Amino acid sequence: MTNHYQNLTHTDRIDVVDALRGFALCAIVLLHNTEQYNVLQTPEWIPAFLHTIDSWLLKIMFFLFGGKAYAIFSLLFGFSFYIQIRNQERRGVDFRWRFLWRLVLLFGFGMLHSLFYPGDILILYATVGLVLVPLARVSNKALLIIAAILMLQPLEWGRIIYALCDPSYTLQGGAYLPYYHNVCTALTEGTFWDALRANVPDGVLYSNIWAAENGRFFQTASLFLFGMLLGRLELFRKSEQSLRFWRQALVAGIIGFIPLYALRLTLPDLIHNTTILTPAKILALSLSNFAFTTILASGFILLWYRGGKIADRQWIFVPFGRMSLSNYIGQSIVGASIYYAWGLGMYRYFGTTACLITGILIFAAQQRLSVWWLSRYRQGPLEYVWKKGTWLFSNRKAA
Repeated sequence: MTNHYQNLTHTDRIDVVDALRGFALCAIVLLHNTEQYNVLQTPEWIPAFLHTIDSWLLKIMFFLFGGKAYAIFSLLFGFSFYIQIRNQERRGVDFRWRFLWRLVLLFGFGMLHSLFYPGDILILYATVGLVLVPLARVSNKALLIIAAILMLQPLEWGRIIYALCDPSYTLQGGAYLPYYHNVCTALTEGTFWDALRANVPDGVLYSNIWAAENGRFFQTASLFLFGMLLGRLELFRKSEQSLRFWRQALVAGIIGFIPLYALRLTLPDLIHNTTILTPAKILALSLSNFAFTTILASGFILLWYRGGKIADRQWIFVPFGRMSLSNYIGQSIVGASIYYAWGLGMYRYFGTTACLITGILIFAAQQRLSVWWLSRYRQGPLEYVWKKGTWLFSNRKAA
């Protein structure tokens, strides 16, 4: 640990996991800002040269982190579930039923978050997280098989097969668009109360229907299970076995990403039936993102355990990751007040470059606030509420 972070309150958490979670959340903050928190409008004043820079910057950001930062976040959600299950089993407690209540509370946090930002993932996590409970005690082999099947997007394969068997079948998509248009109008033209009324329910419907139409439910469930499996195998703790695994994962990710990404780019030229092309693109995108996520996660972990100056730099993400729930919701409230019409309305003036700089400043401010807070308390404010709420109606103290 660098001297700068020695004042953080002591916990038995795995630092590399918090660092990786903080890295993923930092990328999410930057992406949300480049999207202007789902407004996605280009200011009219931007000159051609800056518009070109903004266009390339947006492409680079989404290539690096689009769908990948969220995937790392999801992977670590499954890992955290395993840690909670294991810790309570050591105390003779079956945590699975308490975890269901914990998901209810997470759903509540998601609804709170959705009031400000129509792109929440906590409601998705609270819903898909139900899959963890019945699978908490299956064997590692069964867990791996189920996670792999889910990652292969069985619904999209079913659509492809059905379309091949029935040429008259037409896939209907874009059901989220009416809700998005309602929300976007409120965010760019309405008052604070207009935005709140639009975000719930239209924002919630837009976000989750989009997730369903783009394979996020199956992918998220798969990542949760993979995260739980990584926890069981203790692959986030430094050992010869874990280092060998992450090296192999890095190589496999590189080898897998290149052909999958190439396939994703060439699919429109190979398939002309839209009903087949749409699920095929979702499948290729899901798998290529998973491969690139593997590259990011394994590369980050290997650099961490290598030590030296790079690992010291990675410590910046630890306090940010330890307060991930507080920072995730907090950055949305700040971002909404910057970009939406009820706040500063900066969507009218900020292109991608300015938005990215804003995102960096939000991260820097939250990171410093996290260091200050965790030097005084063991966890973030919303993390504390979630933990205390988890053990409501129980005679046991939270572990």
